[in-house]
Amino acid sequence: MESREALRDSSQTQTGSSGSDTSGSDTSRAVGTGVSGPAGAPAQVESPGPSVNPFAPDDGRCVSKEEYWARWYESPYPDMDVSYEWNNGRLEAKPLPNHPQIRQYRWFSRLLDCYVQVNPIAKFIDLETGVSMTVLDVGEPSGKWEVVYKPDLGVVLNENPAPWGAVELRAFEGVCDMVVEEVSDSTLAEVRRDTEEKRRGYALAGVKEYFILDPADRYMRFYRLTANRRYAQIRPDAAGVIGSQVLPGFQFRRRDLLKLPALEALALDDVYSGYVIPALQVAVTEAEAEAAARREAEQRAAAAEQRAEAEAAARDAAERRAETETAARREAEEQMRALADELARRGRQSS
Repeated sequence: MESREALRDSSQTQTGSSGSDTSGSDTSRAVGTGVSGPAGAPAQVESPGPSVNPFAPDDGRCVSKEEYWARWYESPYPDMDVSYEWNNGRLEAKPLPNHPQIRQYRWFSRLLDCYVQVNPIAKFIDLETGVSMTVLDVGEPSGKWEVVYKPDLGVVLNENPAPWGAVELRAFEGVCDMVVEEVSDSTLAEVRRDTEEKRRGYALAGVKEYFILDPADRYMRFYRLTANRRYAQIRPDAAGVIGSQVLPGFQFRRRDLLKLPALEALALDDVYSGYVIPALQVAVTEAEAEAAARREAEQRAAAAEQRAEAEAAARDAAERRAETETAARREAEEQMRALADELARRGRQSS
C-alpha cells in the first residue's frame, strides 16, 4: 500500500488532469455521476494536515465541488475501499459500520422494502449514492451551506419535485423526504456529526423526517420537521409504536429495532400486518377460519352423534320397558288364570 503522502500526491495529480480535460467546456461532469457543475479552471487542492484516520488518508482535504464529483465521489483509490462525503468544500470520510449496525440497517431496509411493495409511493437512495443539497444558513458567510451526503437510507416520494430513478442518475440533486442514518460511534466527533450537524443540516434543507438508528440504543432518535425548519422528536405511543407521516401506515415498535424479529413473525403482528407480507396474514387468517369451520363441523357431527346415541339408548330403554311390561302382564294373566282355576276347583269340591 502506498504511503499517505504518496496517495495525496497521486490524488492531486489526478485531480489536476481531470480538471484540465473539461476546462474548455461550459460545464464539467463527473464521470459516471450524471451530475453537472459550473465550468472553470480546477481549484487548487489544499493538502490537509496529518490525517487521524488511517482508513481515509484524505479525510479533511479541501476540494471544490467539481473536483469532488470528478475525483472523490466514486472509488477514489485503486487499492482502498473508502467513501467520502463533501461538506462545504471539505472531504469527510464515511465511517465504516460494525456488524450490529449492519444487521439493524438491513432489518429496517427490509421493513421499508415491504412497505413500498404494498404502497409504491416512493423510491430509495442507499449507502453510496450522493445527495447534493444547498442549505440556506444565516450562520455561513455566504448565507448557504453546500453538502453532498451519502445517507444510509434516503426515501424520495414519487411526488418529490427532484427527479430520481432514471438509469443515468448516479446522484440525487434534491431533498429527500426521509433520511435514515445508522449512528457512527467510533469517535465522539462521528456521533456529533450524525446527531447534531447532520440533524441541523437535514432540518434546514427540509428533510421531513430524520431517523437515527443505534443497535446499542444510546443515540437512537426519531425526528419530524416543524414549520420553522427545526426537528421535534417523535415519541412512541403507549404501545411503544412510532409512526411515519411521510409514509402513511409505516410504523414499527422501537424495541423491535433492537430485537430484529423475523418478517414472518411481523406479518402476524397487528402493528406490521398491513404492509409486511400481507398475503401471509391473509393466508393465515383463511387457514384459521378453515380450521375453525372444521372444528365447528366436527363439533356439530359429534353433537349429532351424541344425540343419535342418546336417542338409540332411549329407544333401547323403551323397548326394554315394553318387554318388561309385557312379561309382567303375561305373568299377571297367568296368575289370574291359575287363581281362577283354583277357585273353580274348590267350588267343585265343596259342591
